[in-house]
Amino acid sequence: MNVIRLLGIRDTPLSVEEVLSAVGDHAAGGTTIFIGTVREQDHGKPVTRLSYSAHPTAEAELRAVAEKVAADFPVTAVAAVHRVGDLELGDTAVIVAVAAPHRDEAFKASRRLIDDLKAQVPIWKHQVFADGETEWVGACE
Repeated sequence: MNVIRLLGIRDTPLSVEEVLSAVGDHAAGGTTIFIGTVREQDHGKPVTRLSYSAHPTAEAELRAVAEKVAADFPVTAVAAVHRVGDLELGDTAVIVAVAAPHRDEAFKASRRLIDDLKAQVPIWKHQVFADGETEWVGACE
């Protein structure tokens, strides 16, 4: 059985219900979900808007990250989706979820999944601050 249930880089709004449904598994005693949202400040400066861009290889890199998590942890299901395009304050930018037989495994695998996604998947954030300054934040820094 494939434990990688849902992966994607999307230019449409993300659904928590879709991700949670994808990792539903009767063998799991614990399911974790992480939802990353657009916040109103970064580095103590007000953010007015942002957009995400992804390299054409981003989805393949996301799959590699998810497969590594599935290989390293005793999980029953893994899902991860990331948004690209223009986002507003409060919009959901990323959702990851993991189901595992026990909660500790689910927490650890979920933490690794979001950390490795941010570190390895080529997705870039362009932030515009209230003072007019802009900043590119790269997932692969």
